[in-house]
Amino acid sequence: MLDQALIALATSAGTALVGAAGTDAWTGLRQAVARWFGRGDAQREQTELERLDQTAASVLAADRAEAERARNRQEGVWQTRIEALLESLDAAQREQAAGQLRSLLAQHAPQSGVVAGPGGLAANTVDIRADRGGIAGGVIHGGAQAGSPPLPDSHQG
Repeated sequence: MLDQALIALATSAGTALVGAAGTDAWTGLRQAVARWFGRGDAQREQTELERLDQTAASVLAADRAEAERARNRQEGVWQTRIEALLESLDAAQREQAAGQLRSLLAQHAPQSGVVAGPGGLAANTVDIRADRGGIAGGVIHGGAQAGSPPLPDSHQG
């Protein structure tokens, strides 16, 4: 059984992997994680690269309605796989592997804390404003129209 710190590490790694799919960080993180899982075995590393590619394809192919579920599912898959690998190691190996995983995440994972899918915008702070009769929205499902606001009646001033 893993302690809470290692479970949190596995959770963070799963989230980072899925969040990096389709971003500039993907290639480096993908390679580093495959090497981490491979532990010096080239065939195992290749198998992990294929699994990672399947994950990216699954996440990137999901439509908007399915995207969050696809991400959550893949995050859980990778968390479970990472936990299983850590549990299979003795205490000294586990600590070494956890340190390596922390290091590769620090080096390769996106650091912004926010991730957007294709066509999305990722930001820590967004200030959306409208003026001169315009409209503004953070998320608009459907359409939006802008036009001149109605003029007040003469008795309204």
